[in-house]
Formats: sequence, structure tokens, C-alpha cells
Amino acid sequence: MGLYIRKSISVGPFRFNLSKSGFGVSAGVKGLRVGTGPRGNYVRIGANGIYYRSTIPIGSQERIVDDTIQPNYQESFEAPTHEPLKEIESAHVSQIVDSSSAELLKELNEKQKKSSSWPFIFILFFAVVFGIHNAELPKWVVALTAVLGGVSTWVCYTRDTLAKTTVLFYDFDSEMELAYDKLFSAAEQMAKANKCWHISASGKVLDKKYHAGASNLIDRKLTSIMISEPPRLKTNVKTVSIAVGRQTLHFFPDRVLVYDTTGVGAVSYQDLVVMVGDKKFIEEESVPADALIVGKTWKYVNKSGGPDRRFKDNHELPICLYQELSFTSQSGLNELIQLSTRGPAEKFETSVNCLAEVLPREIDSDKIAA
Repeated sequence: MGLYIRKSISVGPFRFNLSKSGFGVSAGVKGLRVGTGPRGNYVRIGANGIYYRSTIPIGSQERIVDDTIQPNYQESFEAPTHEPLKEIESAHVSQIVDSSSAELLKELNEKQKKSSSWPFIFILFFAVVFGIHNAELPKWVVALTAVLGGVSTWVCYTRDTLAKTTVLFYDFDSEMELAYDKLFSAAEQMAKANKCWHISASGKVLDKKYHAGASNLIDRKLTSIMISEPPRLKTNVKTVSIAVGRQTLHFFPDRVLVYDTTGVGAVSYQDLVVMVGDKKFIEEESVPADALIVGKTWKYVNKSGGPDRRFKDNHELPICLYQELSFTSQSGLNELIQLSTRGPAEKFETSVNCLAEVLPREIDSDKIAA
């Protein structure tokens, strides 16, 4: 699909435009003041630095990666067969902040906390229309009230959208565009993997015979790698998102935004550490079509590695060679995902490191009033 950079972004009746003459915003409704719209953030990334401009409206935890085989199930026995799983989890998003992101993060977090008024207006007018209808008033009164309610709801919805939306406009030089395009293309390849899991915890196995001879036990859940924008944010470039439990990583040209239900954090590419490694995994579930099977073992094994015949439900399990991708930072990011296919994760790691190398220093932002 490839990277595509739009020259305009629409938010309600407002259109943000990028042209040779600069960055501007216009209103599509006659008499509507531009100052009533959402703030637009403009980021210029070139060889001389990163420039931040904006239009202003008026009025770890521990990461555990081991090369041993890891099943993702556990049996119930009187004595514990493995150590308690240790969480692989990032710090709170409020702690994941790099200095260049402070102003933008403040805006994103403030808008995320704003409540919407349009549902209240809709329910209010619905109740009024229902009451008028039951009172057997003329039909034209019911119809007029319904139309008034619909228009009022639309106006409130538009107002809420404008108040809760952040606009982020990027402009690149050719080198930066190429670097981000490589990251985007690598992420597209990762998204094609048959299965992707988020690993939230890991622990050492104490009795291997109950865990197919594995050394580690993990807790994993299916996740997704998608081409999507964060909620309440409009941008002119395509962005990659990776869901990692309660948080979602959104990869932008200048930083990674970390979203969860409580707020938004950010990690610069210079601070982001991405590591990729092959991992043998004893697969109890169905084997993905793109997975590489490198061996077999038994669900319950004896000391010699053969089947433990005391268990009637003992059967062979495939050993798959997956690839794991970890994301860590000094600011507290700590996430681990697993892909059923090998190769794309290595390209993604390379592209992230390349982007970190070519990203220039930040230039103090200049604010311009619309």
C-alpha cells in the first residue's frame, strides 16, 4: 500500500491545508470564526531540525526473554509447577514522556478528558418527542420537535468533535520521508502475519514434566498490528498501531505515542530500544499457517524427555519457531509481542533504528495565532 502524505485534513467544517505558502486553516461555514475550531499542530522534519508550530484557537518493570521453549498453559496440581508469572508491563503513560512532547501531550490528555454533551441532548429531545406524541398533540408539533432535536444533536456532536480533536500535520524532506516509509512498509509486512500475540507475563517453570519440558511459562493474548490513527487525532500521514494489553503504541514520524484509557504518553525514537529474537514455542493451540515447525514434544514428559505414560491424555505438541519483538525505553516503556512468522520484525527493528539515526534535533517551537 505504501506511504501517502495528504495535503489537507478535514475536521467537521474546518479544513487544515498544507501548501507551498505554508500551513493554514479555513472554515467551510460562512460566518464561522476560525478561532472556534481545533488547534492545528504542524511538524516540519528536515536536515536542519524538527520545527513545531501550532495554530491557537481564540477565546519497568522487568522484561524476561529466554531462549528456552515456552508453553502458554498450566495444569492444576497440589504443588506449584512454575514460579509466579512476572508482569511485562510499561509504566503509567503519565511517566512516559520525552521533553519535546510535553506541549502536544498536554493537549492530547486534556482533550481526552473532555466529556461529550450530544448524548444528553439526544436523550432529552427523544424524551420530549415521546412525551408530545403520547399527549396526542398535532403531528406537525411532533415533527417540528423531532427536527429541532436532530439539528441540535448534530450541532452538539460537531462541537464536541471539534473540542476533542487534535490535528497533527507533518511535512518532510526527502530523506525523512524515505526513512518513515521504510518503517511503515515494514509494519505492513508484520501486519500480514497470521497471528500476533502480546506477552504480558513470564515465569520460570519449576517442574518441567508438567509443562512439556519447557523452562519458562508465559501469559499471552492475541493482539493486532494495524494501520490506524489514534482516537481524537487527525493526521495527514498513515500511522501504525500495535495493541499491547491495556495500552496501544502508535508510531508517528517523530515519536511513538502511547495510549491507554487514562491518558497519552510519548517515547522518542532515540530513546526507544527495539530488540528482535527467534523463540521456540510449544504450541498447544492451532498452528498458524505461516509458522515454522522445528520439532515435537509431549504434553507431559519424563526425565528422559519421552512421554510420561501415567497421563492418559498425553499427546504430542508441535514446537514452533516464532519471532519476538520487544519495546523498551528509559522512560518506562516495556512491552513484548510475538509473531507467528519470521523476517518482518527484523526489518521493522532496522527501520526504527534508521529513523532514530536520521531524525534531527528539535528546534524551539514558534506559535502563530490563526
